This record gives sequence, C-alpha cells and structure tokens, in this order.
Amino acid sequence: MPGAERRRDRRPGAALLPGAVARLLPAAGVRPPSSAVARLLPVAVLLVLVSACGAAGPAPRDAAPATSLPSGAGVAAPTSVRIPAIGVDEHALVRLGVAADGTAQVPQDHDRVGWFDRGGAPGPTVLMGHVDSRDGPAVFYDLRDLQPGDVIEVGRDDGTVGRYVVERTRQMPKDDFPTFDVFGAAAPELLRLVTCAGGFDRGERSYTDNLVVHARPA
Repeated sequence: MPGAERRRDRRPGAALLPGAVARLLPAAGVRPPSSAVARLLPVAVLLVLVSACGAAGPAPRDAAPATSLPSGAGVAAPTSVRIPAIGVDEHALVRLGVAADGTAQVPQDHDRVGWFDRGGAPGPTVLMGHVDSRDGPAVFYDLRDLQPGDVIEVGRDDGTVGRYVVERTRQMPKDDFPTFDVFGAAAPELLRLVTCAGGFDRGERSYTDNLVVHARPA
C-alpha cells in the first residue's frame, strides 16, 4: 500500500479460514480503562492488538487519520510508526475511538495501524494493528520476531519523533490479559506493542493468546 513498507514472510498456516480475519479488543472482552481511571495511567504509547481474531465487522464511522489529541490532552498525537526490524513503516495512523459495546474500535484495513485516542491526559495513547487476515500476514504479523534492543520510532504531530528500544516480550492467554500492566501507571515514555499469538481456535475464530512487547526510550 502507498506510504508503507513491510517485510512479511508467508509462513505455513499464516492464512486463516475463509471469513476468519484478525480482530482486536472486542472479542477478548478487554475494555479500555474508564476516563477517570485513564487519567491516572501515564503510559505514553501502546501498540495494541488484544483480541480474539474473528470476523471483521462494519467499518467504524468515526475512524479517521490521526491528526490531533482529544480536547484537554496535553501531549502531541502520534501520527506514524516505524519498526525497521520487521519492516513496518506506517505514515498515516487511523484514529480510533470506543465502539457501542464499550470496547476499542479497530482498523478496518489489516495493513493499517490505528491510534486509540481515548486515553486520559496524561494517560495511555494506544496504537492498534492486525496480525493477519484471510489473505495472510497483516501489519503486526512479525511483531513476535522483535528482539531486545530493536528500535521503534513513533512520529508525532508536533514534528518530534519518539525513539524506543524493545526490552522484553511476554505471551499470555487472552483470558489473562494484563490490562493494568499494559494500560496502567508507568513512566509516560514507555511503549507497549501487543498482538494476537498462540493457536487459532476455529470454533471461536480467535487466537488463544496475546503477545506483549515492552519498550522504553532509547
């Protein structure tokens, strides 16, 4: 797609069953913290994909390019993300809000990264991307390949670029997703990257696990 370059090895089993595509927060039942709680959660940037990966629904009506923070927020909005080690170079983040069921919206395009703009001020800024689709690997497919020391760059709407290095990776069942470890109180410069992992449950049309990558300022 224009404006993005990615390296993706098509591996055995990468393509899903017909109709089974990557999905994010909703199917996992993981909800963003309430606005009152979010104001207490100073995590700067999270790239989050924490769902059971099921069939994609209708495109969110309020999804739009990320250009600015919600009213009252005091930090620059993320507008791009670059992860050289896995070939991700996304120049136009999609802005995401909260769906009718209270879960985070998701990018409709599996090759795009979305920014969840409803974190507190200060609070978590959340970027979301898919792991794969019925056609094969998607934008965060190679997230599992990141190693300690790998660099992640997040561009902001004030022209600055945040540079981070991977510290560690953790995989856990979706039922045990560490909401407050990912969204919770921490230094505002920290970065989290999250995607689906584990086996694919055909009945649930969902992956069994999540993968969380922890990163800090370089």
